[in-house]
Amino acid sequence: MGKLSLQEGPLVGGRTGRMVCAPAAALGRGALWAAAWGVLLLTGAAEAEHGRKKVVHVLEGESGSVVVQTAPGQVVSHRGGTIVLPCRYHYEATAHGHDSVRLKWTKVVDPLAFADVFVALGAQHRAFGSYRGRAELQGDGPGDASLVLRNVTLQDYGRYECEVTNELEDDTGMVKLDLEGVVFPYHPRGGRYKLTFTEAQRACAEQDGILASAEQLHAAWRDGLDWCNAGWLRDGSVQYPVSQPREPCGGLGGARSAGAGGGASGGVRNYGYRQNAEELYDAFCFTSNLPGRVFFLKPLRPVPFAGAARACAARGAAVAKVGQLFAAWKLQLLDRCTAGWLADGSARYPIVNPRARCGGRRPGVRSLGFPDATRRLFGVYCYRAPGAPDPAPGGWGWGWAGGGGWAGGARDPAAWTPLRV
Repeated sequence: MGKLSLQEGPLVGGRTGRMVCAPAAALGRGALWAAAWGVLLLTGAAEAEHGRKKVVHVLEGESGSVVVQTAPGQVVSHRGGTIVLPCRYHYEATAHGHDSVRLKWTKVVDPLAFADVFVALGAQHRAFGSYRGRAELQGDGPGDASLVLRNVTLQDYGRYECEVTNELEDDTGMVKLDLEGVVFPYHPRGGRYKLTFTEAQRACAEQDGILASAEQLHAAWRDGLDWCNAGWLRDGSVQYPVSQPREPCGGLGGARSAGAGGGASGGVRNYGYRQNAEELYDAFCFTSNLPGRVFFLKPLRPVPFAGAARACAARGAAVAKVGQLFAAWKLQLLDRCTAGWLADGSARYPIVNPRARCGGRRPGVRSLGFPDATRRLFGVYCYRAPGAPDPAPGGWGWGWAGGGGWAGGARDPAAWTPLRV
């Protein structure tokens, strides 16, 4: 029976490299190490061309066989995209062909828990759960176990294991799927520190997101995120990022600053993993690219929160969620110095180019909190899904008319009629 060895190729731009191990029977010990150093040097040269450092581990087993594996890397996509999770294997088939090899992809959902994604044995292929209709093998010749994943979702983020098995042996490799996107802090109308871990998961989902990972929060901190309220992360830990250290936010590099850049220059303050998931904190959510479009709708006159949904519906849209506004700000560069209602009852506005009268010197999504839904009047941020028609092109919207105009017109949203915006 032949020897199986699994390789994860370089994970840049969807390119997959091949590293092939010669059979142990064909090489002596000296030749094996010469071949190993040759692979090491060639890999280092190839990675230097891409400006990336790749670690290659060369291990010699008791039988004298050599196994070559690349260090885990990552591929990057966005919501709605198509990505290839690279995985190749070398199999010196003697008595059996590649049809006897089983290929299996799983997703790591917990340190010791896996969810089935895809399995193939010869011509029989099967995808599982939410991956049905979206996952298939790339099939780029013998030895290619790469998985093509279409219409990527937020829930696809994470680590995947590629396992190759024949009758006697198996080997595995790990690939991390990362997503382009934005991390945003969130708390509901009830106030800060009101969410259990389960409630934080639900709150992020309701705002078009998922709980952020520790890696995503750390990357957001390096990008300038500064938030002095602790929030749940997807691994059950509670952390918060401080770019501008100050005493009320963990001090100037105190004990809780360790691990992710802590110190006088700021860092990610870490409360650690919480054994009690019923403890109350905020949430750090993550969202990715929008398939549709967020836009600001300014009616003839600002509306209370109850009128926001009808105003957006008149333009073939729905009131935007918090995550959708953050994604439009970060990824579509939406910049508007006017507060508007969002679906959770908060009022916010996105600033890409900071100016004095728009909330300070740093870009971001400004928040006015949760104003009185009946007494405060704003415009509204709407989200239109891809392909949805605009029933009011040319600047038409909904407003009040009739009677004595604004002074004597009907104020009931049910009495709104089309008006030019």
